[in-house]
Amino acid sequence: MIMSEIPDISIVVPVFDEEESIQELSDWIDRVNVEHKLSYEIIFIDDGSKDSSWEIIVSLSDNNNNIKGIRFSRNYGKSAALDTGFTAASGKVVITLDADLQDSPDEIPHLYKMIVEEGYDLVSGWKKKRHDPITKRLPSKFFNFVTRKISGIKLHDFNCGLKAYNSRVVKNISIYGEMHRYIPVIAKWNGYDKIGEKIVTHYPRKFGRTKFGMERFINGFLDLISITFVMRFVKKPMHFFGTLGTLSFLLGLFITFWIIGLKIYQIQNHLPVREVTSQPLFFLALVALIIGAQMFMTGFLAEILTLNSDKTSQYLIVDKKGFK
Repeated sequence: MIMSEIPDISIVVPVFDEEESIQELSDWIDRVNVEHKLSYEIIFIDDGSKDSSWEIIVSLSDNNNNIKGIRFSRNYGKSAALDTGFTAASGKVVITLDADLQDSPDEIPHLYKMIVEEGYDLVSGWKKKRHDPITKRLPSKFFNFVTRKISGIKLHDFNCGLKAYNSRVVKNISIYGEMHRYIPVIAKWNGYDKIGEKIVTHYPRKFGRTKFGMERFINGFLDLISITFVMRFVKKPMHFFGTLGTLSFLLGLFITFWIIGLKIYQIQNHLPVREVTSQPLFFLALVALIIGAQMFMTGFLAEILTLNSDKTSQYLIVDKKGFK
């Protein structure tokens, strides 16, 4: 199949030790797109695989001009792979799916139509019927519930690997760390709020084993707190630190004036007078004043850093295949 100058779809697939499934996944994607007359490119991101995944990607790229590959020097994680894939993608619609054959490429045409014809910025898959153990399903349901409440986005499955994006969305967001599970939240806070959902087929894992352990649930909570803070205050850190610093400083100032006023009152009325430094309130006021000043300065410095920050690539790519 000959690709047009700008493909209809870019399919970004993070890969980490999935040598058994890459060929089958590639053939499946090709068959679906050919049947629906969609021009496409597949971008495999080899996230530091230790098996023969990269050699298979190179071989596929040699035999199919629609297939491209990017190889990391080590395992940076799924967010890094997706971020790099988003940068490399040239299609009108960008679709992501996992390499383990649990996501169905048969969903691609419908997801494409939802973006192009229905005007969605982002469509997330919903694995309504999951072929995962209960130890994964229950924590996932809890995380999705908490994320819905915090973000206000009515999705059932934030962490589904099968998603579709208008290309302008992926070109204007940046993900890092383990933020891939909160891409809809990042997109919304960047102004792309037409977010849809589609029930998708979820298959049992055919080869190998899952690459995610229980630690991802702890990391998920930390990432949610982080993304909530960053998205709300990354461009206005003074609003957060300055507000807390001002409140703390005012509290310290109020306690200070209270101590001074109380001492003046006691002297005027010939009442027993305690030394200021012997009162616990004195030390509370002192701490509040210091913390308030420090937080205010932190917000001020953060504002300066924000104004002068630039996005730089942080992933060492050791090889590429198939790119012009």
